[in-house]
Amino acid sequence: MTSTVPAETSLNKFEKLKSEKDGLAVKSELEDFARLGWEAMNETDRDHRLKWMGVFFRPVTPGKFMLRMRMPNGILTSGQMRVLAEVVERYGEDGNADITTRQNLQLRGIRLEDIPDIFRRFEQAGLTSIQSGMDNVRNITGSPVAGIDADELIDTRGLVRKVQDMITNNGEGNPSFTNLPRKFNIAIAGCRDNSVHAEINDIAFVPAYKDGRLGFNVLVGGFFSAKRCEAAVPLNAWVDPRDVVALCEAILIVYRNHGLRANRQKARLMWLIDEWGMDKFRAEVEQQLGHPLQTAAPKDEILWDKRDHIGIHAQKQPGLNYVGLHVPVGRLYAPDMFDLARIAEVYGSGEIRLTVEQNVIIPDVPDSRVAPLLKEPLLEKFSVSPGLLVRSLVSCTGAQFCNFALIETKNRAMALINELESELEITRPVRIHWTGCPNSCGQPQVADIGLMGTKVRKDGKAAEGVDLYMGGKVGKHAELGTCVQKGIPCDDLKPILRNLLIENFGARPK
Repeated sequence: MTSTVPAETSLNKFEKLKSEKDGLAVKSELEDFARLGWEAMNETDRDHRLKWMGVFFRPVTPGKFMLRMRMPNGILTSGQMRVLAEVVERYGEDGNADITTRQNLQLRGIRLEDIPDIFRRFEQAGLTSIQSGMDNVRNITGSPVAGIDADELIDTRGLVRKVQDMITNNGEGNPSFTNLPRKFNIAIAGCRDNSVHAEINDIAFVPAYKDGRLGFNVLVGGFFSAKRCEAAVPLNAWVDPRDVVALCEAILIVYRNHGLRANRQKARLMWLIDEWGMDKFRAEVEQQLGHPLQTAAPKDEILWDKRDHIGIHAQKQPGLNYVGLHVPVGRLYAPDMFDLARIAEVYGSGEIRLTVEQNVIIPDVPDSRVAPLLKEPLLEKFSVSPGLLVRSLVSCTGAQFCNFALIETKNRAMALINELESELEITRPVRIHWTGCPNSCGQPQVADIGLMGTKVRKDGKAAEGVDLYMGGKVGKHAELGTCVQKGIPCDDLKPILRNLLIENFGARPK
């Protein structure tokens, strides 16, 4: 446990296990765990500390672990995708990968005995899963078209990588930031359309001009949890891009040293800001930085509606395009991953990008290669022109693999959307997000229509249901949606969504 953190008079379960043994300590024990097997190893190490390595025990699939990758800015190479595909492939029907709403991949079906070999392959490929779970900074998001968008303001790729390297000690693991009070999200926006959902991050940097210089205004405290959801609020600070890493480090240290730890439901950064007030929080950050912060620019440069990047788009590099592929609910299987790696090499530069909408971008496709790319069989599955409902559909993992989920999400979401698209003429995209539990990994609060899993009673029996959220807005005037109806049985959901689409979003019966 980091020595600068004051001891609590009574520690909750998670603070106790962290005080007994730092999560990173299991890094040197992975070979032993692989020999022992998941059933024989220490349960606290298995169920909790392995998460510091990105390895998640899943009670609903015992013996089949989930592996969460770090992919700064959602960028990976075709070679890295091929390595991940080979890992997933060895597990047959149990193996797959999900694109998450934080621009990374989660691999499923992983066997503990294979972890040492998998990690050796990751190291050779420049991949890491370090510090991707529990009380650590999660994958750092940035503009999915950084460096290629003709209208971008700041290329976020280098900044995101530098922040990750600071937090993880260049992927080796950094004990300075393995004992935060709770998980922590950081996003760096470089375009005009808030592609990173700045408002739901603990720290968000949004482009802004001050005195003719381009930098970032800073937002802090955004989060979702089972008990509370809050949009990030202004820190009243503007920073030069060169100071982004230092400010992230200062905020993290203040949070690590002073964040609330007694009640995990009240441990996210916003609770500390509430307790202190923004003036004191800002002053503590300045003290940690060693110099005053500049006040925020009068306005930021988030001016556009949010883009989903699906389809064919010209890059700022003459003669090149990026092609956005829609991946239904973000689910990939090994053949898909091998195909994506090949396509990125054959038609692009060998680079693949992931978006917070759980989709894929193939950049650097020459004009002459666009037409042949569109004929690839994979694009029948991963379309460049999907239907207007499925186009914006987002879903968490759901009860198929996650023990927190109260309902099954991905398969149900796809089946329901397909039925609605067959019955209705949709005139505009409608963002529908599913999440299996109040932890809100599927982010229903930012959707036009959000569906949060819950348990209900129907005909006197327990059944799967949802709470309905509406009013989420993204882009310039981002707002979190609110719950408008609770406890809808999933079996009764279709006519409710049908009516909402007709009455609120201009859909027409076919």
